[in-house]
Amino acid sequence: MVNEIKKTEDNIISTLGDIKQTVADFTDMFADMRGNITDELLKREEEIKGREKLFKTLFEETRKTLTSGNEAEKQKLIQLQGILEQPAIAFYAHHLKDLLLDTTDEILIFEKTFTNEGTGYDTSTGLFTAPVGGLYQFDVHTCASNEKYSYLGLVMEGNVIAADANYGDASYGCNNFGAIIRLKSGAKVWIKSTSSASNRQLYQDSHRFNTFSGLLVNN
Repeated sequence: MVNEIKKTEDNIISTLGDIKQTVADFTDMFADMRGNITDELLKREEEIKGREKLFKTLFEETRKTLTSGNEAEKQKLIQLQGILEQPAIAFYAHHLKDLLLDTTDEILIFEKTFTNEGTGYDTSTGLFTAPVGGLYQFDVHTCASNEKYSYLGLVMEGNVIAADANYGDASYGCNNFGAIIRLKSGAKVWIKSTSSASNRQLYQDSHRFNTFSGLLVNN
């Protein structure tokens, strides 16, 4: 009986040793697993941080692009609004009050207008007064009488900026001249005779018009 007890005790001690070793093995295994899990979690955390940084960068770049695009569109709208708000300034005058060019510096007065948007041209004085400042285009068409001459100038504030010399042969003679100039608001433009004599005269009929026209191109 003592031997059996001793044998049983040894088995129990051996079993306890096995259990202890198994526990130690499991402890080491769990430690390794925990270490692996921690490393994996840290790795995933770094990946998430990297993706978050990339997302923030892409978001900021997209925001800047959209902001820049909106600003460009805003400027286009402002320019378009300026064009739409540009006043209509244009005149087309005809029919001279006096065809004789017997006085130097005499202003040619066109008594009628087909167009006078902005009422800049005065049919009583022959002067065009710019209602607004801007870039203007002016055109002059005149016809010299039969075997007569005409010497004319397009004048801006007293200065001749374009000139024309014409001679009317047996079938008369018509010429065109003009200029593109920038005017301040209130500036005056007109046509005058630059040389006077008894053989200086213009001509007009239903087939030959003398005309003076102007247009605001851009302000």
